[in-house]
Amino acid sequence: MREPLLTISDLVRDYPAVRAVDHLSLTINRGEVHGIIGENGAGKSTLVKMLCGLQRPTAGSITFAGQGLHLRRAADAIAAGIAMIHQELNLIGELSVADNIFLGRERTTLGLVDRGSAETAALKLLNQLGSNIKPRTRVNRLSIADQQLVEIAKALSCEARLLIMDEPTAVLSERETMALFRVMNQLRLQGATIIYISHILPEVRKLCDRITVLRDGKFVRTVEPREASESDLAQLMVGRDLGDLYPKRGIHGGEKVLEVRNVFVDGFVRGAGLDLHRGEIVGLAGLVGSGRTELAEAIAGLRARRSGSVSVKGIPVRIRRPIDAVRCGVAYLSEDRKMRGLHLDLSIVENSTMANLRSYGRFMLRRSARAAAAKSHADRLGTRYGRLSQRVASLSGGNQQKVALAKWLDTRPEILLLDEPTRGVDIGAKQEIYQLIHALAAEGRAILMISSEMPELIGLCHRILVMRSGRIVGALPGERATEGDIMHLAAGVRETRVA
Repeated sequence: MREPLLTISDLVRDYPAVRAVDHLSLTINRGEVHGIIGENGAGKSTLVKMLCGLQRPTAGSITFAGQGLHLRRAADAIAAGIAMIHQELNLIGELSVADNIFLGRERTTLGLVDRGSAETAALKLLNQLGSNIKPRTRVNRLSIADQQLVEIAKALSCEARLLIMDEPTAVLSERETMALFRVMNQLRLQGATIIYISHILPEVRKLCDRITVLRDGKFVRTVEPREASESDLAQLMVGRDLGDLYPKRGIHGGEKVLEVRNVFVDGFVRGAGLDLHRGEIVGLAGLVGSGRTELAEAIAGLRARRSGSVSVKGIPVRIRRPIDAVRCGVAYLSEDRKMRGLHLDLSIVENSTMANLRSYGRFMLRRSARAAAAKSHADRLGTRYGRLSQRVASLSGGNQQKVALAKWLDTRPEILLLDEPTRGVDIGAKQEIYQLIHALAAEGRAILMISSEMPELIGLCHRILVMRSGRIVGALPGERATEGDIMHLAAGVRETRVA
């Protein structure tokens, strides 16, 4: 029997409209990797925020290493030996990688900041993670995946006794994920304790010694991986039988609504093209850095094209800004909901209707119409909230994603470009989003779906396009594609294959 490191007793956290953590009791043992899973809104993020000093409990107690834990700020948690890798990146874009890793804990020599020492230490941490990121690079010049690696290196630099990982692999490549797993095993052998939060159930079962399931802020059950299959865990999370995760593919074959030809984006996309038809769901696969996001951004007017053409329903269009795309019936859901998808300090109503304000009045916005539209979208998407007037920042990650979807659905697009629409979303919410995408296609919308999760592309899409080095290198029929087919094309192992 391992000795307890962390004991949580009858913990409660209330917000004005909801109880996020409801009389939760839990024990984490020394030297174990303890998985915590649950749907978005289950209380996972609220729990770890209390463990990291970002929020205070309404009631209950926390004991850490035999002492009562009373945290007033994040610095208190770090001083106690608790570090966290946040799901939502917590970096300063204008600072360098090294500056971000040691922010607030700057290395000094004779009272002066020793940047050379910080850069050397940062490089060692990044190499440990299998990354070639340069410590002097400004963070805002990095991809989302590389920023996540910086966040991980930042937490590792604290040499904490308890390391909390909240969705650390959501945007990492397979190589980066394997490097992180190796580091986790090293830390466990050295006696560190890890709380691992993830929606990727195979990872949780592979990595964790024990797994705790939360639902609606309450403790459900703690199991060992051998005691529960992925299906068992999913059912414990949602409290119901999920049945078939993916809806049956609908029939498509309508008119061509989007034609993209020979698009070049300097440094990212080299002569890429694709077609979308009404009622069709097309997947876009590829490794990190393949150019998937940049191609979608170029279509949506978020990134300049050096050359290439876009036609909507057979008519050439000039899309230079997002507003041009909206007017053409094209909507783009960003992979980064925190920085580019939402205004977190604004309300659900404001976020849900901000892309379509002209529909609510030219000189004075009709508040009641905006509220009615926001409620309609929330009802359709199954968004969990207290009040429509509450700040989006107060919602769970999955519910924030639903608000980001609502914002673009409010423009009534005919063409939807969805970039990682289920990133950081639990399995129950994923099923709801899959059903929504299926329903939108059945209504006649054309959908391009970028995803790093190959099973969801295979399970949902009619066709799967694969990108490598800025080009479309193959197309596969969704119902017959395999993960091996996709990876061979994405990695350049196999020659181009067209469905």
